[in-house]
Amino acid sequence: MDEGEALAGAPPPMRGLLGAPERGGMASGEVVLSFTGVGKSYGAQRPALDAVSFDLHAGEVLALVGENGAGKSTLIKILSGAVAPDAGTVTLGGERHAALTPRQAMRLGVSTIYQDVELIESLSVADNIFLGAEQTGRLPFVVDSGAQARAARASLDLVHLSIDEGALVEDLSAAQKQNLQIVKALHREARILVMDEPTVSLGHEEKRSLLRLVRELRSRGMAIVYVSHFLDEVFEVADTLLVLKDGRQVGIHPRDQVDVDFVIHSMVGRDASLFYRRERVQLGPVRVEVRGLRWSGVVEDVSFDVRAGEVFGIGGLVGSGRSELVSLIFGAVPRDAGEVRLDGAPVRLRHPADAIRAGIALITEDRKRSALLGPRGVAENVTLVHHERRWSPLLDLAAEARLTAGMVDRLAIAVSGQAQAVESLSGGNQQKTVIARWLLEPARLYIFDEPTKGVDIGAKQQIYALMVELARAGASVIMISSDMPELLSMSDRIGVMRGGRMVRVIEDTTVGEAELMREFLGRNG
Repeated sequence: MDEGEALAGAPPPMRGLLGAPERGGMASGEVVLSFTGVGKSYGAQRPALDAVSFDLHAGEVLALVGENGAGKSTLIKILSGAVAPDAGTVTLGGERHAALTPRQAMRLGVSTIYQDVELIESLSVADNIFLGAEQTGRLPFVVDSGAQARAARASLDLVHLSIDEGALVEDLSAAQKQNLQIVKALHREARILVMDEPTVSLGHEEKRSLLRLVRELRSRGMAIVYVSHFLDEVFEVADTLLVLKDGRQVGIHPRDQVDVDFVIHSMVGRDASLFYRRERVQLGPVRVEVRGLRWSGVVEDVSFDVRAGEVFGIGGLVGSGRSELVSLIFGAVPRDAGEVRLDGAPVRLRHPADAIRAGIALITEDRKRSALLGPRGVAENVTLVHHERRWSPLLDLAAEARLTAGMVDRLAIAVSGQAQAVESLSGGNQQKTVIARWLLEPARLYIFDEPTKGVDIGAKQQIYALMVELARAGASVIMISSDMPELLSMSDRIGVMRGGRMVRVIEDTTVGEAELMREFLGRNG
């Protein structure tokens, strides 16, 4: 029988999903989870989640749908105990909680499977299933590998998976790893399974296999929270759709009472005041030529041009290959094929230092992990690239202070002093510090990856104005954004990424959000 294929006939009566006696006697249709007015804010920006309320029943698949940044990730982090809400309550296992810890969530039967596989690659399938709860024999500190292998085989057979219990995880396919995470969750007696974009890295047949397993688990009484951008698969497996937009709950609907067009409209409709009205500048000749860029299995044969003075937007869903594409352009990962040309000349990109020397600047999405030196001062962070390009064994501290002061003034960075640790700044001021670093050295191409992520409205307006200023000065700008009003407002053209490919370049950015979302989903036909 193929992996994930449901066994013919009705499922066996529930005694726990892996055959163990069921804790609490979970009956199909029983309410197993309730969110009541749950909200979460980060600083002064709009709430990441605002007064969300819903019930989840045993034997129900509840799909969370919404565009990037709608609040789906915040919701599942609250449910898994990774984030504490600011308002509302979560009722789980008959207990009402203002906040959960990860340990409480697991004890109460919540298991979260993220799109990034969380398994130990060098261990076997059986060892991963029993990790942290190993079976021992007569000697209390010696793992009984035979008993674990037999129990793992029984667990895999109960959900009809043909994975070899003795195989190393590193030798499994992406689909087998996802399915193994599910088995691991069931082994821990999970009552609620949270699945975050489980099919984003799977091929067509692997996706079919996983969806069959989801249906099997639902038929056995498992309650499932299913997060996916792929609406076709949502409509295939979900019983109920909870639509989120800008952190707010805009509707909760039985699947058979709505269609895809209705859901798309619910996901993207918003007030026109969120759109930025930018100055359009005269475009110059083609400055950036990207030809056939390829990173095997991630980015496939991407080609496009960007003119001097142009803001070229790149949009797509999570996992579409947007950030990976600009990593190739910046030399952060080696490319398997293709080339980048600036002003007609090919650029050799073996390392980010090559990109910097060629005049390419990258304002990365994850500023805390890949851009900022958190404990170091503002001055050191601002002048980092400047020192790299003008290396000297001695630092000119007076020049460093002068350059930093100019950038602090130009970008209105709110600091108590140049030595202030950058990690103590607000999100908006951290982002402006990263941008300041690149403005000290003029570039021909500026790449902004999610430039306003986690910043307040005032900082957003300043960053938008700066991007227009760079375009007016003749630089080319590539902007990746998950914020559709931002993408439509700021871009002269928009490249649509889907499945690692740039499937279309939209020349007319007066298109509506619903049409753009259909492009992202591949439903424009």
